[in-house]
Formats: sequence, structure tokens, C-alpha cells
Amino acid sequence: MIHGVYTDVAALGSAPAGEVRVRGYVRTSRFNAHVGFIELNDGTQFYGAQVVCDLDTRPGLAAAAKYATGSSLDVAGELVFTPEARQPFEIRAASVTLVGDCDADYPMQKKRHTLEFMREMPHLRVRTNTFSALFRVRNCVSMAIHEYLQSEGFMWVATPILTGNDAEGAGETFGVTADSSAGDGGFFGKPASLTVSGQLHVEPFALAFDRAYTFGPTFRAENSNTTTHAAEFWMVEPELSYADLEDDMEVMEGLVRFVTGRVLERCPDETAFFNDRIDETHTLTARLAKTRDTDFRRMTYTEAVELLEKSGRDFKYPVKWGLDLKTEHERYLCEEVAQSPLFLTDYPKDIKAFYMRLNPDGKTVAACDLLVPGVGELIGGSQREERYGELIRRMNEVGIPVESLSWYADLRRFGSVPHAGFGLGLERFLLYVTAIGNIRDTLPYARTPGNMVF
Repeated sequence: MIHGVYTDVAALGSAPAGEVRVRGYVRTSRFNAHVGFIELNDGTQFYGAQVVCDLDTRPGLAAAAKYATGSSLDVAGELVFTPEARQPFEIRAASVTLVGDCDADYPMQKKRHTLEFMREMPHLRVRTNTFSALFRVRNCVSMAIHEYLQSEGFMWVATPILTGNDAEGAGETFGVTADSSAGDGGFFGKPASLTVSGQLHVEPFALAFDRAYTFGPTFRAENSNTTTHAAEFWMVEPELSYADLEDDMEVMEGLVRFVTGRVLERCPDETAFFNDRIDETHTLTARLAKTRDTDFRRMTYTEAVELLEKSGRDFKYPVKWGLDLKTEHERYLCEEVAQSPLFLTDYPKDIKAFYMRLNPDGKTVAACDLLVPGVGELIGGSQREERYGELIRRMNEVGIPVESLSWYADLRRFGSVPHAGFGLGLERFLLYVTAIGNIRDTLPYARTPGNMVF
């Protein structure tokens, strides 16, 4: 017996047609006096299985005509290959058993729903074509990230979600409170918040195990309502020892190219759907193939600013050396100038974090952002400041209390080595490989300012 819906004939191998059993929910159905067709799906594949009910030979199957969209069924019947038809096979039902009926007000009927409408019911939208495809791709991307980093010698470590440190120094954290009985010092005896990054906690492991990474939820109390920001999202943060910025970018590029290749290989139906139905330019598949097959270009921040100033474009935000680049600038650079993913390097120190290594010019740091078409910044990374004196000087310069991060600074006193790392937002990666357009649609349950369904 087959448990599940298999839509790829190759996945069935050379197995002959025969008796099978499938279970799933009704995507759509239609019946007349002689025959009925049910599209059944269990979420394991993009396409469902067509169940054919021959009412002339099995009149008892007529009851299935009353099973509404959304109902769950258990079907037994004969698997028949149909290479001449639109679908590679069909199941000729011998029995159709109702497992769970569906009320008439089930909102995910067979019609086009807006993404905004489906956002209000994340518990049901996963049954639609768009979101069943998206979350299979999310699973593929997540597993491919682990696969690549493990193959490159990185050790996975679970870093704290509750923390006493603000890794970015921006103060955009969610404070954690407990019952008042915990006393004036709070539950932990000190202020605590949800983590904005696991990086600082990964670095000790990278220095001990050569390469390490964390992959988990992070939180930003940033009151931003853009299509690329969320209050809760997932980050993969690798750190590597005996490494500089060039080594860092090599891992970044390898990771992005590998994962993109895995999506094209393992989610072809989903990618075709996003290419044809979601991406307005219908070029998604070609863009992903180019990412997989083409070396990424590189450019310094200073060169980028000069190009932007000479572009003649009327950007919404000003362009000037020392200012952070906006998404419109980043997309122009990677989509129109480079026409491919693009590394920007050597940013001004004043717009980057305190832990980034100061370059010899004293004005820039050994940092980079990876920009990709359709999204802008996908990854941010840097060589870390391994010199104790320089790190302390920089912390004092930006007003970060040294005592709160004395353990982090200690790493520079006890066998420090050059090291580097980066952070990749999972949801931004999904924006890139699906062209879905809004980060709220890449999260199972999105948390954004003023919005927390469930």
C-alpha cells in the first residue's frame, strides 16, 4: 500500500499499477451522473492525485459527491498510469471513506485569494497551492543550509534565546519580565531580553572547534513595516577561525549557490509555480540558475557610492559616502550594474557594528553585504576584531559598556586568532528563491508591529 500522495512517476520507480491507499484532503471535486473526479492532496507534493469514481460500476461511490472541499478522505483503489493524460497517473477508486467533514464556511475554496486575506488565517492557508509550495521550499532551504555547513566542517550549536546582551548595540530588543516575586533584580537578577543575534555566543565555539554555526529564531523590536522586516525571524550565523573577509565571502557564496541549487533540484514543481504565478517577470527560474552557476561579483562600498552618484537616477533616499545604502540603492547595484548577486565590501566603520575589524585606513571595516536581485541585502558579514585593544577602543567609542561584554572581550586575551562570520536571514532567502514579495508570507506565523495573529 502507498501511504501518501505520489505525483512524480519517477518516484514510483518501476512498480506496476496495482492496489493502493491514499489519504489526504479534498482540493476540488466534480461529479456527474456517471463519473466523479476528486483532487486529493496530503501536502507531500505540489500536485495532488486525481481520484476517479466510476459511478456506473460502483454506484456506492456517489456519496463522495457530497464531500466538500477541505474534507479529509481515505481512498482505496487501483493505481493506473495515464501518460497520455495531463496527470501521470490516476487512482480508480474502489472505496472513498470520509475521515473528517468540512463545514460550508471553509474559507479556502477553489478560487484566487489575496495573500493579505490568507495572512489572517495562517492555520488554513498552508493548504493552498501558494503556501504549501512555499513551506516545502522553506523546509528544503533549511535542510540544505545544514547540509552545506556540515559538509564544510561547521559544528551546529544552540545559542541562547534569552540573553543579557544586545549583539548589535542598537537597543532594539524585547525585554523579558517575570513574576514580581522574582525580586527587584528580576528573574535572572539582571535585565534580560530576547536575542537579536546568536553571533556573540557562537564565536567562543568557533574559536574552540574551528568552525561553528547557530540556526534559530531571533527578535528585533524595530518598528518597521517594510516588506523585508519582521519582529521574529530565523537566522543562520556561521563563524570560522583563522579566516579573513575573503574566506568569509567564499563560504557565503558557496552556501547561497549550494542552497539555490538544492531548491532547483528538489522543488522543481514549486519553483515553476512561483516562476509562472508569483514572479511578475517570469524569470525566477533563470535567476536562480544564474545564481547557482555564476561567480558573484565584488565591489567596494566606495566604488558603489561613486556609481550611484553618477547613475543619474532620482533615488528616494540620498546617496553620500558615510550613509547606509537603502534597498533601492542595493537593488540598482545588483540588478542593473552587476546583473547578478554582488558583494559590497569595506563599509564606513560608523555605520557598522562594534565587533568588525578596523581596516588600515582607520575609516572602514572589513565587512561585506551580499546583495541579490529582487531583495537587496541578503547577508551581512565581517572579519571580527581579534585585537583586544582595538575592540575595547571601539566599544568605548560607540558607548557599549565593556563590563557587560567582558566575557566576549576575554576571547581576545586568551589565544585570540583572526576569525570571521556572517548572518543570513532565512526569510529573506525565501523572498529571493520564491519571489513571494513580503516577508509576512515566508513565516508560518508572522509577528510584525501591530500584528500577531495567534
